[in-house]
Amino acid sequence: MKTSICLLSGGLDSIVAMTIAVQQTTVLLGVTFDYGQRAKKQEIDAASRVCEYLRIPHRKITIDWLGQTGSAILQHGRDVPAFSFEKSDPIQTAKAVWVPNRNGVFINIAASLAEEMGADVVVVGFNREEAETFPDNSLKFVQAINQSLLFSTLSKVQVLSFTQDMNKKEIVVLGKQLAAPFHLLWSCYLGGDKMCGRCESCQRCIRAFKSAGVFEVIRERFEDEYAPSLS
Repeated sequence: MKTSICLLSGGLDSIVAMTIAVQQTTVLLGVTFDYGQRAKKQEIDAASRVCEYLRIPHRKITIDWLGQTGSAILQHGRDVPAFSFEKSDPIQTAKAVWVPNRNGVFINIAASLAEEMGADVVVVGFNREEAETFPDNSLKFVQAINQSLLFSTLSKVQVLSFTQDMNKKEIVVLGKQLAAPFHLLWSCYLGGDKMCGRCESCQRCIRAFKSAGVFEVIRERFEDEYAPSLS
């Protein structure tokens, strides 16, 4: 059985990816990054609780310099746009929340930890749906960074995404089958008491859970005034 380090934001994809990793690898550590994102407190708390639930050690790593761009998901960035599948241009909304080379930075830090700790793979929660507008979620990106890691790690650490070929609905269905801790999920770009329900991350999460027929599992995680309109 391979040993792994898991990148964990506390969102849908990473929770399911880590749940699979626990069953198919020996997970040494769950890693969450504080890079000045609006929802850093909520993400770190969710990730910590998921690791506790799955009995995996958790580490927060702070990289302040990554948060110096104008991305809407950062504390000092522009406003996070509301998202609609019918009205929004996903390419433009993706640009609004883009953080340059974020996944590349995360993976390279995790790969360094993996080599030091003797882990074979870094597990990530990439998916086919978001790869359409976020190139650093794509299979080509994973293949490219794995090629680079053959040279930058002596132990030849590799990136593994169990959810790479799935859309969000399929990830929800699989997570439900595996009893993933969805009740701990945080998939919102904003840092409120509850998930806003309006940003692109929330909207993709809502659509996935509703289309899978299990939205009730996460309904209470959304703002009270928004949740009733989702029935």
